[in-house]
Amino acid sequence: MLQKKNFSWLLSALLVFLIVVPVAEDFGLISTRAMRVVMFSWLLAFGVWSLRGFGKLFPIALGLAIAGIVLSILTVSTPGDSFSFSAFAAAFGFILLAVWATATQIVIGNEVSANRVVGAISLYLLLGVLWAIAYAVLELVSHGSFQGVSEPISQGWSTDWLYFSFVTMTTLGYGDITPVTATARTLAYLQAVFGQFYLAILVAGLVSAYISERTRA
Repeated sequence: MLQKKNFSWLLSALLVFLIVVPVAEDFGLISTRAMRVVMFSWLLAFGVWSLRGFGKLFPIALGLAIAGIVLSILTVSTPGDSFSFSAFAAAFGFILLAVWATATQIVIGNEVSANRVVGAISLYLLLGVLWAIAYAVLELVSHGSFQGVSEPISQGWSTDWLYFSFVTMTTLGYGDITPVTATARTLAYLQAVFGQFYLAILVAGLVSAYISERTRA
């Protein structure tokens, strides 16, 4: 059985991470410098609460969340890339754990519940964030992998990576940000393919579970 409200904190943290903070920055309610700390700090601090029922995963996630928050602050306050890799690594590790925990929960059982739907939505958003971090790290390692990014990666995290990630995963493809190296293009088309398969499998799975539940009733 899925734990009740297991994914509510995670989904709330993701929605704030993806919508509220970027919009607040755009309207001047929060500075760009503060945004780079607040975004990941919020996601890590509140997202980790969703993993509290997963045994040994929780202390690992907690450690990664604390490390990610501290390293995000150091990245913003320290010039250069000395803490950027570590901050991205901590965030990537945390989200990878969240993806694993969420995926293992939503595939268990045949019931169609609100919690399972919330988990499926959270998983989709987590994968988009995971790829966004991968794109940012690639640009950090190999400058010039992408064209059209509004801010250089040397200035830290940018919402451009989230935008490009979800535009790619939904195969919308505006073309304002483009991958120009083989590695960047490979990451992009793998995400596009995965995004389409995920939605198809998710819908099929939920429909199958619903039919199975109705048949038993």
